[in-house]
Amino acid sequence: MDSQRIYFDNAATTPLDPEVLEVMMPYLTEKFGNPSSIYSYGRESRMAIENARKSVAKILHAHPSEIFFTSGGTESSNTAIAAAIKDLGCTHIITSPIEHHAVLHSVEHRKNINHVKISYVKLLPDGHVDLADLESLLSSSGQKTLVTLMHANNEIGNILDIHAVGDICKKYNAVFHSDTVQTLGHFPFDLRNTNVHFITGAAHKFHGPKGVGLLYINENVKINPLVHGGSQERNMRAGTENLYGIVGVAKALEIATNNYEKDSVYIRSLKQYMYDSLKKNIPGVSFNGDVLGRSLYTVLSVNFPASERSEMLLFNLDINNICASGGSACTSGIDVGSHVIRAIYPDSGLVTVRFSFSKYNTTNEIDLVVEKLKELI
Repeated sequence: MDSQRIYFDNAATTPLDPEVLEVMMPYLTEKFGNPSSIYSYGRESRMAIENARKSVAKILHAHPSEIFFTSGGTESSNTAIAAAIKDLGCTHIITSPIEHHAVLHSVEHRKNINHVKISYVKLLPDGHVDLADLESLLSSSGQKTLVTLMHANNEIGNILDIHAVGDICKKYNAVFHSDTVQTLGHFPFDLRNTNVHFITGAAHKFHGPKGVGLLYINENVKINPLVHGGSQERNMRAGTENLYGIVGVAKALEIATNNYEKDSVYIRSLKQYMYDSLKKNIPGVSFNGDVLGRSLYTVLSVNFPASERSEMLLFNLDINNICASGGSACTSGIDVGSHVIRAIYPDSGLVTVRFSFSKYNTTNEIDLVVEKLKELI
């Protein structure tokens, strides 16, 4: 990485871990067989995929038959939402206004083509989902319902009580899908003891390669594929597998799991350090969400008082080789503001910047960024 560049946008994507690259390399070079071919070259590739599946399943406390490899979180969420309607008979969807667009746009699309009803659960002042409102929406639904709520918000970091939501869904016989893209690889999962039908993951959020992800489908759920044309992924996703990506995602998840204790404590200390430093050095600074409570240890969403200087803040940080994002990366080029911030703070005239951290960041980098912010603001 460029020694001059400070990268604080790890919620958008993370650098590839050198160890992950190392296990991927053979599949980019000599081990290139098609996993569907019957000769030894192909069998070797098939074996690599099935070993990756077993490894992922073991880490998540799931069964290998419940793990499917996809192109990432967006495809995984689209598959789950489409299947809940087409195959599981859901005619009502409950979601929140602060979901990732992979969910919000997918749900809107289904509303247009499948004419399903959509309800948006209320948010509490700190950005958490109002679970009492969720329960009242479910109890008055009267239709087979899909609940799709993200485990942790990618912009403000708030974490949902996935077990509480799972239990509420079970009580009303609802299908539960959770976008776990920001938490998979960052927190331990025990899917055997979680009432959830679908969860999703993306390798590039935990130092794996881009373009590969996971979809967990609970073994009691039977759905049809979204993509047709081949028997790959046990007839669930046609197309030659992303072999080196699949090997990479399994290795990245294994490293993240083995180092969870150490890395999470370290990254949390970076977040706290930046929080304290900003409070001390920048007058009028404030923070979004349940910032030091039930929140991602990787994400710090900061508001700066609006002024002519702060309006240009992201551009000025970029010019100074500091990578951060305004709300979410998926809209960083075209500054339309954040649907998440708008939903929670409709009248906010503040300038919001999201800083997100990884094991590769340092307090020294935070010092440099805070110094630069003092200058710019």
